[in-house]
Amino acid sequence: MRFASAALCLMVAVPAMADTVEGVWSSPAADRWMYPFNSTPGTRSSLSVFGSDREDPTQFDARDGQILLAFDVADQLPSGDEALDWSVIEAEVTLEVQNDLVFRHDPSADPWTDFLPATDPRRTVDTDAGQPIELAAVGFRNGWTRETFQETSPFTSAPGSVLSPLMRNAFAAQVNGDGVPQDISNHPRQGFQPATFAVGRVDGLASGALVPAGSLVRFRIDLTAPGVQAYLRQGMLQGRLWFSVSSLALVQQQAGAFPVFHARESALVQFGLAQAASLRVRVQSVPACDAADLDCNGAVDAADIGALLIRFGACPGGGQACTGDLDDSGFVDAADIGAMLIRFG
Repeated sequence: MRFASAALCLMVAVPAMADTVEGVWSSPAADRWMYPFNSTPGTRSSLSVFGSDREDPTQFDARDGQILLAFDVADQLPSGDEALDWSVIEAEVTLEVQNDLVFRHDPSADPWTDFLPATDPRRTVDTDAGQPIELAAVGFRNGWTRETFQETSPFTSAPGSVLSPLMRNAFAAQVNGDGVPQDISNHPRQGFQPATFAVGRVDGLASGALVPAGSLVRFRIDLTAPGVQAYLRQGMLQGRLWFSVSSLALVQQQAGAFPVFHARESALVQFGLAQAASLRVRVQSVPACDAADLDCNGAVDAADIGALLIRFGACPGGGQACTGDLDDSGFVDAADIGAMLIRFG
């Protein structure tokens, strides 16, 4: 049984007077190969994704080679307080393939049981060629945050071996209803199917076909998935959207057929002969809603509490009320959390 990809653009009935804004970024503000043996973080010309040896779960994350992408979006999209009045209605990330006819196109998600060791009785057999490339959120640990982590930041700050699982400071993640990221780097070992944003597809290329160099792998984000809107809105609030790209492409030591993409530092990108990762986002203004419904989804829920906590502290207007300051005290504080909880539901 295959798990069908949910990488389709969300189609929404738009109010007649709703405003829409589209932003397009032809290059990321940061692109990082997140791999323990990457000696040149943030400056490599190529970015690859692959899994680790599934027969030995004691070393490396299952999603071993990951890519981190960050786009600074405040120049074209609403940010800060204004972002709370907008909803994302389309979002797409694109990467260009650098290696030629090495890996196979797999546009559908695979069951986590395909990646279990051969000795595990739950293991299933992958019935299609290749392994999917998946776009997801980014989570942070060891004191790092989306504001402080840079493409040259250390792979890990934790004591112990850099080769051990769950050590990386920034990681591929799924988001729950509140938009909080959960690490998916080892989901086969932990026994769950991750809710990623999208599975990469090459338009016009058959499933199972070898992927030519120069192909554009498109990730059309499923905006209906739980937590996705909250995650994207949090990024808009702060002016930077983070994404991860990863795969469980099967490899062996120093070998394997896995995808390689152009980084913004690629010479071909620099000379206009290839493209770096790109992002397109279209947002729509939302109607006025209850002051406690910060994401204006028609309910006061965990996502609103998460958005309020992001804004916790003094309002930027020097004593004037701001979004999340439900009692107009000039502060987003415990009293506002209490007022939100009263309206919860």
